[in-house]
Amino acid sequence: MSQEQILRRQFLANVGQTSPSPMLITVERAEGVFFYTPEGKRYFDLVSGVSVSNVGHANREVVEAVQQQAARYMHVMVYGELVERPQVEYAVEVAKLLPGALESLYFVNSGAEAVEGALKLAKRYTHRTEMISMRRAYHGSTHGAMSMMGEPEGEEWKGAFRPLLPDTRAIDFNDFEALQQITERTACVLCEPVQGEAGVRPPHEGYLAALRRRCTEVGALLIFDEIQTGMGRTGEMFASVKYGVTPDIICLAKAFGGGMPLGAFASTKGIMDSLQTNPVLGHITTFGGHPVCCAAGLAALRYMQKHEIVEDVERKGALYEQLLADHPQIVEIRRSGLLLAVELGSSERMFRMMELFAEEGIMSDWFLYCDTAFRISPPLVISDEEIRESVAIIRRCLDRI
Repeated sequence: MSQEQILRRQFLANVGQTSPSPMLITVERAEGVFFYTPEGKRYFDLVSGVSVSNVGHANREVVEAVQQQAARYMHVMVYGELVERPQVEYAVEVAKLLPGALESLYFVNSGAEAVEGALKLAKRYTHRTEMISMRRAYHGSTHGAMSMMGEPEGEEWKGAFRPLLPDTRAIDFNDFEALQQITERTACVLCEPVQGEAGVRPPHEGYLAALRRRCTEVGALLIFDEIQTGMGRTGEMFASVKYGVTPDIICLAKAFGGGMPLGAFASTKGIMDSLQTNPVLGHITTFGGHPVCCAAGLAALRYMQKHEIVEDVERKGALYEQLLADHPQIVEIRRSGLLLAVELGSSERMFRMMELFAEEGIMSDWFLYCDTAFRISPPLVISDEEIRESVAIIRRCLDRI
């Protein structure tokens, strides 16, 4: 038995899987927009760890920041008690970029934990209990985040884990009339400014502004889940900036850590301070804001700013759309920046594409609530040449389905 076969057998025996048919592609190394198997097969990474690797794999500046901080100190204590330079410096830089007065960041470990903290903060600040989300939304797999998973589509994923949080309801994204269901009982509305797992659904003109107005009218807090759209993915550093609407709380993760596990929820100082009393330690975390993770996130942010990466995202996304739009197998392309859903109109065709992609060296996937489209969300540093090369492979696969 080869070493590769032994590794796969150990993977199946000792590493928990949540699918009965994992891809079983062994990653030997990764660089830029590619990863490689032990045999040397190259894959275009058009998923980026689900919009995580925005500055590319093995980015030298991020790796050096991780190495240097690990040599200084790693875990000490991070939840708002000790002053740790990487955490403070990153919070300062992000606060400069966030819209409005969202200046206070609470660091956590992941997107789901950011959502959990944001929900708790909204209930604590408003002293209300009702929480509203959008149908076909995905916010994480912990119990609180799962409770806000869009219905009825989300029932397939969360039904087995009920009972979940009480006093939650879902309305349709982009439904202006449904906004009247937000009332003075509502603590918060949790919304992705661009719905991701619904298959990349951008907001209709004026919808997010109308949502903002309704929340303000009734005193509910508006929470934007920018876990996937944040850090440049939509062509601005945050989708809330792109669409001109400022929430009361914003959730960040994925690319926020520069490839390391890091998340945050951010709000105004006045709202965030409500976690300090009644009770004290209203939200705590052992590893959230880990200094090595913050060093990686800060290095990634500075790399994007120095090389003006975000400023070129919209053009690159448009290039993908332009090069693919005329293929007869494509029904529609939905896009916000470099987050694209390529609609094939059939789950059979989409799953056939996954097989062909695996053969041809493309890493893509489908969406939780949309298995008729495949995802294109490469590292934001992808070059025009790499876009054209990956499109040539995609078109070759489309020709075969």
